[in-house]
Amino acid sequence: MRRRSLLAALCAATLAASGCSGGGDAPAGADPATTLRYAAVGAPAATTNDPHGRVGNEADYLRFAMLYDVLTVLDEQGVVQPRLAESWEPEDGDLTHWHVTLRRDAVFSDGAPVTADDVLFSLRRIQGKGAENNGRLSMFDLEASSARGDHELELVTRQPYAEVGAALASLTFVVPDGADDITEPVPGSGPFVLEEADDTTAVLTRNGDWWGPEGGADRLEITAMPDPAARAAAVASGQADVAGSVAPATAEQYAGGGEVEVVTRPGGVNYPLVMDLETEPFDDPAVREAVKLALDREALVDTVFLGYGEPGADLVAPSEPFAPSAEPIGRDLDRARELLEEAGHGDGVSLTLHATNSYPGMEEAAVLVSEQLAEAGIEARVEVGPPDTYWTEVWNVEPFYLNSLGGNGFVDFSRMALLADGPINETGWNDEEWDADFHTALATPDEGERHALLGDLQQRLADDGGYVVWGLGDGIDLTAPGVSGLPTGPGFHRLRIEQVEVSG
Repeated sequence: MRRRSLLAALCAATLAASGCSGGGDAPAGADPATTLRYAAVGAPAATTNDPHGRVGNEADYLRFAMLYDVLTVLDEQGVVQPRLAESWEPEDGDLTHWHVTLRRDAVFSDGAPVTADDVLFSLRRIQGKGAENNGRLSMFDLEASSARGDHELELVTRQPYAEVGAALASLTFVVPDGADDITEPVPGSGPFVLEEADDTTAVLTRNGDWWGPEGGADRLEITAMPDPAARAAAVASGQADVAGSVAPATAEQYAGGGEVEVVTRPGGVNYPLVMDLETEPFDDPAVREAVKLALDREALVDTVFLGYGEPGADLVAPSEPFAPSAEPIGRDLDRARELLEEAGHGDGVSLTLHATNSYPGMEEAAVLVSEQLAEAGIEARVEVGPPDTYWTEVWNVEPFYLNSLGGNGFVDFSRMALLADGPINETGWNDEEWDADFHTALATPDEGERHALLGDLQQRLADDGGYVVWGLGDGIDLTAPGVSGLPTGPGFHRLRIEQVEVSG
């Protein structure tokens, strides 16, 4: 469906080139006091209606989070909280059988109640699309799981799994039983319902039958914009109320000006270097350590994040409550050169470092990394790929590139990307002892003991793995005056925009 009001939202992306007006009027028919216009990361060509398969756009995730309930969510501290699931408890102390109780007042937008059959169908559908969603629910044996009446179910895990609450968080979008083909939107039980949409913009209106708290905008317009500068310009010109994930330089430009507010999400940006441990020269631990020591992490953070962040210690999930306390790794060019010499690369190493500009600062980070590596004798030619193909042709394909992490917790990330049989083991990390210790941690009922084990696993990965987490930047969003309540927590907490207020 084509929407003329979309032209206003996109106009800011091409103000100088097209001469569009930047007057700031709301789209025709919209009430600016109750409509939240959100310019989100996303390319229209990648838009999808299926919440369970491959989702490449944050704009789509925002839409799905508003249309479909999930079982649990993470709060601003990363702690699991109930959502559609009221409780989840192991049965008789067994960490492979879990009793889940659902709330009884949730209904789909067509009036049908949300039942355990709907939930189990949705979980099985998500698991069935594991090749598309990175094996999101592979820890469950869903064929052995069963509904127990309308609002209770038994979930069975393949191994003892103490983190079931976290496994059910954020992306377990529930759809009606039997909704096999979701090429078009289906009824949901979330805080909003879909009014109309095309590949670029979705318009959602408040669901009066939602079980959750009142408050927030009555109407949402979520527009996919791949260019962070265009997203910022949309807010600055009055064509949008929120610009998601903008560049630090843009935040500096608008900070203190009064017409735009800067909202930060601490530790929300992580652009690690990814080294494939199964590919030369990264199969040599000395080369990996040389790369880590060759980086001036403070300079990277100052240049890429403009102070909106801090240097990293190669921990992939440092915001976790169990993450070890580690000092940032200092630069040591002499030792880096020695390591290369010991590894048989006294004449240097030539590499290609892949990057993209999907997210603010990624391309700039790659350029500076290349310059710093060159001082240690590592020639890394930067190749910048377009956002619409980078995540299919470079990510998890090339041996040396920049990734963007931050959505998943350490346990989920480990299961998907670190276990030897993980569906997206992009670094080729393969350590049988590490894998065994990971499963031991998840079979440990006591949270304190489990967290100590998980913290040790994080540190061992930082020491020997293929991720170079050189720094953590703040996620930066821009809002128009009068916008309040924008989520600032870790990971997918940023999707929970149903309580965002718009006034004036």
